[in-house]
Amino acid sequence: MTGSPLTHTNLTELEETLLEQARQSSSRRAAETLHGGHEAVLRQTAIALLDEAELLEHDSPPEAIVQVLSGHLRLTGQGRSWELSAGDIMPVPPERHSVLAREDSFFLLTVRRSV
Repeated sequence: MTGSPLTHTNLTELEETLLEQARQSSSRRAAETLHGGHEAVLRQTAIALLDEAELLEHDSPPEAIVQVLSGHLRLTGQGRSWELSAGDIMPVPPERHSVLAREDSFFLLTVRRSV
């Protein structure tokens, strides 16, 4: 369901779809690119993580923002962490980091890649 700038996405429906996909996945997560692609400078991805599912430590892109639409996440960087709940939006720290779902969660990740 990779979108173009002139399409829209119903996030409520997408949340239901991705959470169901995550329940059927051994990784306990699912994602869908909403805008952009591997070659785009700006990319937005919707991600569903089930309770206790984790995005293991990985490098940070040049700029990224996480916006929690439902659930509760723990974002952990180098020696520090942040608890994020539905309605929270936060820049991703410019360092290696991980994300742990503290309950079934749905969030948007917006990334600007370097060119």
